[in-house]
Amino acid sequence: MTIDVIGDRRQAYLVGHLVSYALGVKGIEIMARGRGSRLASKGRQLSMYLAHVGLGWSIGRVADAFRRDRSTVAHACQLIEHERDDEAFDHWMCEMEESLQKVAPLARIAA
Repeated sequence: MTIDVIGDRRQAYLVGHLVSYALGVKGIEIMARGRGSRLASKGRQLSMYLAHVGLGWSIGRVADAFRRDRSTVAHACQLIEHERDDEAFDHWMCEMEESLQKVAPLARIAA
């Protein structure tokens, strides 16, 4: 199986911008190479988690798409998974996953 790096980065931007819209932070901040603000960092963790869970990507694939280390992605996923113990947050994440699964195929159609 070949991984389309450009396509994965496009999908990562889609996830990042979906999260940016939901959080009210600029998508460019979430996708920036540096750490950024606390909210941007949280948005990046959420985005990486959504790519892993919502798109079914491996930790390594998420790391490549977001230009992060695998350990950073794994840590982000652990943090978000732990937060899902909160019922309201879990409901919000379910809504985010559903939204992602609705819009993600659109990027493939336009390509």
